Amino acid sequence: MSAARWLAAAALAGAAAVAPGRAEAFCGFYVEGSGASLYNDATQVVLMREGTRTVLSMQNHYQGPVADFAMVVPVPVVLQEGDVKTLPADVFDRVDQMGAPRLVEYWEQDPCAPGWDGEDEAGGTGVAMALEEGKMGKADGYGVKIEAQFTVGEYQIVILSASDSTGLEAWLVDQKYKIPAGAAALLRPYIDAGSKFFVAKVDPKKVKFENGQAALSPLRFHYDVDELTLPIRLGLANSSGKQDLIVTVLSPEGRYQLANYPNVTIPTNLDVRPEVRDRFAEFYAALFDRTIEKHPGAIVTEYAWDASSCDPCPGPTLGPADFATLGADVLPGGSDRGWGGGFVLTRLHARYGATDAKDDLVFAKAEPIVGGREIPGKGGKLEEGAQPSGMNNFQARYAIRHEWTGAVECKAPVRGRWGGPPASEPARPVKAGQDLAFAPRGPDAAVQLASFVAADVPELEVKAAAGPPPAAAGAGTAATPRPRVDPPAGAGTPPPEKKGCGCGAAGGRGVAEGALLVALIAWPLGRRRRRGASTSIERTVR
Repeated sequence: MSAARWLAAAALAGAAAVAPGRAEAFCGFYVEGSGASLYNDATQVVLMREGTRTVLSMQNHYQGPVADFAMVVPVPVVLQEGDVKTLPADVFDRVDQMGAPRLVEYWEQDPCAPGWDGEDEAGGTGVAMALEEGKMGKADGYGVKIEAQFTVGEYQIVILSASDSTGLEAWLVDQKYKIPAGAAALLRPYIDAGSKFFVAKVDPKKVKFENGQAALSPLRFHYDVDELTLPIRLGLANSSGKQDLIVTVLSPEGRYQLANYPNVTIPTNLDVRPEVRDRFAEFYAALFDRTIEKHPGAIVTEYAWDASSCDPCPGPTLGPADFATLGADVLPGGSDRGWGGGFVLTRLHARYGATDAKDDLVFAKAEPIVGGREIPGKGGKLEEGAQPSGMNNFQARYAIRHEWTGAVECKAPVRGRWGGPPASEPARPVKAGQDLAFAPRGPDAAVQLASFVAADVPELEVKAAAGPPPAAAGAGTAATPRPRVDPPAGAGTPPPEKKGCGCGAAGGRGVAEGALLVALIAWPLGRRRRRGASTSIERTVR
């Protein structure tokens, strides 16, 4: 059975109808006990990869009752307690912030200032670079067998095997979980192939609440597979429209891209109008959508850089503790590296409709690229697009530039030297574009993009508009409103609903505050590692 055919299914349960907003997930379907409609419109997954060892980390955001919450994930092997752990949530914010598109702001320096080597300055300015035993219900009457069970944090976990999809469906229904329409047929080939099933349920007594919301711990799994893949098709069953998937791959082996989908790098080093300062997410949504229009079905590379450095940096770089948290402690070379570096962070972004994703994602190692830096080439023009290199230094970077408005009183002024603000202007930090899946989107990405850029974008066939951007576009497509659910008694009052989203400055959350994220499960499975296998399958796409 090929690696790309392994299934990843997410299944969540809620005791009552979910609150208004979006639930974020991508690679699986929801299972829930109330019959309410659940949607998944965005997902972030962090993968760490070395050799055949893969570590998957994901974060479960949940707003509402935790009773009967559960998730079901087909897996290729029986996971044991030591393969699963919970993580602190803040590491996901740092990863998301590190690879996010970024907005910088420059001021033209005094054209008459003496003795400035622009290339040296570019580097010097910092801008170049219920699962409890006895309560689960009997399984043997359904052709379902409990292979293992254990507790990790607030999660009660069992590993199941099933002889047929009908039996598994009947068991889930008997446990008061409803299978989304069409999911049983998708499960059948994986049951026939001998997949096991990871089922996690929450112990309400162990759940912490923050501001009236259940704060479920992120989960981490590790396993050995020959290929790095990420199934996505089943997750479309819960889509209310378009879905965004952001995959961050951390690997000492270099950059990753897709082996079975087209790859494209996001246009970078674009100068934008000052209005983008307050509408960065709207600008980037238009840029991303136009890129997909020109490259249908492509997966977009937004970042490829050493994970322990950045230039410019929207926040702290990742450090040894972050690498260990995300899986360096179980990688083959973890102890030799001291978990202290050498990881390349690749950020890949996909956006799909219900019929767009034909195959699960299969990843492959890729050659290093550079781009999106404040490094001038011949004639002083900044580098354009992504170029091959001996290292990875590529980022989605956009700039607001303020031309010199003071006196020019020398005979040979030198224009186009950019740096920090004059004393009369406040310094503005690098802004990371987060929550981008929920940005306002206009009906015509090219027209919207043209109003934001300060110059033409030939690669996207966009000509900059003469006037300023129009009023903000309407809110992005939202899931059908559903009744709000109050948290369990004593859990506090839920915060008021927030709508829209934007880009957060350094330190902002990587998930839209107004979105209802019921849960996230994505399982990048591949062929089970064969006994005696010493090398991984590598497919490099150039």
